[in-house]
Amino acid sequence: MNYDNIVSLLGSEADSLLQYESKTISKEQLHAPGPDFVDRIFANSNRNPQVLRSLQSLFDHGRLGGTGYLSILPVDQGIEHTAGASFAPNPIYFDPENIIKLAIEGGCNAVATTFGNLAMMSRKYAHKIPFVVKINHNELMTYPNKYDQIMFGSVDEAWNLGATAVGATIYFGSEESSRQIIEVAEAFERAHQLGMATILWCYTRNNAFKKDGTDYHVAADLTAQANHLGVTIQADIIKQKLPENNGGFKAIGFGKTHEKMYSELSNDNPIDLTRYQVANCYMGRAGLINSGGESKGESDLADAVRTAVINKRAGGMGLISGRKAFQKDMKVGVELLNAIQDVYLSNEITLA
Repeated sequence: MNYDNIVSLLGSEADSLLQYESKTISKEQLHAPGPDFVDRIFANSNRNPQVLRSLQSLFDHGRLGGTGYLSILPVDQGIEHTAGASFAPNPIYFDPENIIKLAIEGGCNAVATTFGNLAMMSRKYAHKIPFVVKINHNELMTYPNKYDQIMFGSVDEAWNLGATAVGATIYFGSEESSRQIIEVAEAFERAHQLGMATILWCYTRNNAFKKDGTDYHVAADLTAQANHLGVTIQADIIKQKLPENNGGFKAIGFGKTHEKMYSELSNDNPIDLTRYQVANCYMGRAGLINSGGESKGESDLADAVRTAVINKRAGGMGLISGRKAFQKDMKVGVELLNAIQDVYLSNEITLA
């Protein structure tokens, strides 16, 4: 997909997204992705040589290899949203081999999925594409449903099956978040000891975060603080939803704020809302990858390209998109993944 196709997909938003110049946090203050990212950033950290090698292998694989950007296929929805609901649109993905094949055919840097999926196929594929083992999940079989991330296996077993990285979710703001923070911090420490990279799904979760008809789970201030907590427990890469609004702390009436958070460090432009998320990832020293979100049908390609443009121009490191890709024919899923990657390969799309 060339630049003109990207402009066409953005439609009426093309100028406002592609020509926008940020006046909040300047791009010069960011640690932007690039081919030398591991040398420039992580080589100065406490990460051991094995972790550096794992990170570099993530950055070197797939169509984005050598750019410093990431395109990851995540498929943990079989647990998080039930397998039936997730795979009914394309039942071939009940078979974990097809999940891995989609990531390979789609030119992804890595595939992120469950212990069971990767363990079942590890000897065939662990040397062909980097594995990210998702070590905890929210299971939906408890009735009534509860929202808690619980461990599904050990970090040592993730290493044994050939993982390059481990991924985990914390529901920041939930009643169980304190336990999850402790569990994941310990797991990430062990992962680093073994030489694996760490990716944290920094999600907010509390029924009180919806107020007066507005869902502040995707507010820039709440999600950015979740990011900041995530990098504090040494997540190398942060996965976060694209912000859709701001002012969650003020609307709900908790936490601590400063007026400049809203008047100078961010505004209503989606690029600046996302840049505030990047800033809370140590100004980009830990990469921000935004999630692709649910599949909505015909608009998926345009929505995915829009999210990639916002992430890249904000200073983010890439996209982790699942349902938009695997809930379709594999050929169409590959085309969507390639379209996302083309945004990061485009020299015309730069930091705002």
